[in-house]
Amino acid sequence: MSTLFQLPPQVEAAVVRDTNEDFTLEKLELSPLGPLDVLVKIAGVGMCHTDLVLRGPMGEGARPIVLGHEGSGVVAAVGSQVTKVTAGDPVVISYDSCGGCKNCLSGSPYFCATWVDRNNGPALSRQHAVLTDAAGGEVNNSWFGQSSFADYAVASQNNVVKVAEDLPLEILGPLGCGFQTGAGAVVNVLQVRPGQSFVVFGAGAVGLAAVMAARICGASAVIAVDLVEGRRELAREVGATHALDGAAPDLLDQLQQITSGVDCAFDTTGRPAVIATAVNALAQGGTCALAAIADELRLPGWPIVFGRRLTGVLEGNAVPDVLIPQMIEWWQAGVFPFDKLIERFPLHKINDAAEASESGRVVKPVLIP
Repeated sequence: MSTLFQLPPQVEAAVVRDTNEDFTLEKLELSPLGPLDVLVKIAGVGMCHTDLVLRGPMGEGARPIVLGHEGSGVVAAVGSQVTKVTAGDPVVISYDSCGGCKNCLSGSPYFCATWVDRNNGPALSRQHAVLTDAAGGEVNNSWFGQSSFADYAVASQNNVVKVAEDLPLEILGPLGCGFQTGAGAVVNVLQVRPGQSFVVFGAGAVGLAAVMAARICGASAVIAVDLVEGRRELAREVGATHALDGAAPDLLDQLQQITSGVDCAFDTTGRPAVIATAVNALAQGGTCALAAIADELRLPGWPIVFGRRLTGVLEGNAVPDVLIPQMIEWWQAGVFPFDKLIERFPLHKINDAAEASESGRVVKPVLIP
């Protein structure tokens, strides 16, 4: 094991034990690192909607759990077989993948054969360090291969991306999930081209990253749809040419007037009625990408028959080692101002950050241990 820092006798982490309870900071014991483990001293970690969903009934089988999956920090130690990074390297942490299955080897790690196990826990497909509480009970620390609502997180060499030392490391974590999902949907899935029209439904972190990426790709019309006026104003600030009220009864007519049929649509809400509007707004040959979905989706058949397409997006269908450096370059060039979406909170104020996120007051809270 390679190490630069004195390893912590305990990890301080925000734990969720019961349905809909607040996050509680606890001191947890860390077992020895596995051969491919990368222990990261967290500099900052973004809060994502998915983290909050797992506090509810959907997370029942995964608790007790340390959530958080948009971490960034400095490598504190590595396992015996790690070659990608070494202690002292600044990194952004993204989703985990095995690196050896057919999909990983063909450049699609977001479709890894062990994706669910590695990113939802308990990650039985890899040997990794675990956390235990004061009573000796194991606490799930495999959320997106990192569980980074903590001062230290256990990642693997497959889901850390080394970045330059002169960057503001504490705010880079959201590039590993939320911003990656939005930008990747535009670049990798929809493949927006110059002169095309683009609309995103939901102007949260994912949707606003998509807005910025669509402008970078040269879309002639970049339309953001949201219920909240403040989000619509922010969308205009970061690149939207139009921002529409999602509650407007004539929303579909407004979209048709702007575009005569949208080339590329992206839904981040997961709401069937919104998805139906997105599909009906498409031009013939247009594509709608979905980053979230309700349990059941019903659509009229004629738009699909007439050449509209519907597809899913998982983590932006992105290879993190490719897209994260690209987003950083865009930010440095001033065309991907993701930092405008961020508000910092100390880790011990995590429940305040959750409230700010759920209320819509803050687009992307970032927690600083």
